[in-house]
Amino acid sequence: MPELPEVETLCRQLRHVIMGAEISKTQIIDAKLGTIREVEGKQVGAVNRHGKALAIELERGLSLVFHLRMTGRLLWQNGNGLLPHTRLVISFSQGRLFLIDPRRFATVTVHKQGNGLPVGSDPIEDCDPFHLQAIAQRSTLLVKAFLIDQRRIAGLGNIYACEILYQARIDPWRRVHTLTHEEWKGIGEAAEKILKRAIACRGTSVSDWHDLFGNKGEHQDYLLVYGREGAACSRCGGIIHRRKLNGRGTYYCPTCQNCEGG
Repeated sequence: MPELPEVETLCRQLRHVIMGAEISKTQIIDAKLGTIREVEGKQVGAVNRHGKALAIELERGLSLVFHLRMTGRLLWQNGNGLLPHTRLVISFSQGRLFLIDPRRFATVTVHKQGNGLPVGSDPIEDCDPFHLQAIAQRSTLLVKAFLIDQRRIAGLGNIYACEILYQARIDPWRRVHTLTHEEWKGIGEAAEKILKRAIACRGTSVSDWHDLFGNKGEHQDYLLVYGREGAACSRCGGIIHRRKLNGRGTYYCPTCQNCEGG
């Protein structure tokens, strides 16, 4: 699933390709997407991201908002023809933007600018420990579930939540209201460091993630815990475990994250 670094990668790459360009045609291949009206003939004024959502800002106060969900990705092509699992094609004079989505969960909608984006805090913009602690103080959620709750923190998913908690030495099964200010500070610092590095690496390719031009990201080379079940912890030498937490595979070191199983 594309998370914040992957969507930020697409956002930055799209700015170089379509800023100032005019949408000449939209072609919906998968009727499940619904209709997309009023965007043809409109010029792109900006490309922005909040959380995992990407917005192409158009003339007359309109935004084309993409939520890529599980397997959605955007691909830029200059040639003709359709690619496998294409659901939408947006044409510009200099090329075409494809929405590729094998599982068909992604959505594309037209909104007034500022609408259609997640409401949770964006961790790139706000990793302040006071803010994190404030929005967590009345919650009894497990800390990993809290980090990936898009209503509270928009942009994190399974991969980066596991990495952040490992870096901060926090048990994924801790209740958020039990975390101290220093522990929230550690989470904020880990999130900022990991997310910025992942963006610089154009995301994490552990399954089917590719950037706008079809290239894999490189952040998988920096993963310390995710996908490393049975491997030795690089910090303490213990064994990395994997357990389900709210249905999601959670990777952690029981030794240096001080996990006691719940």
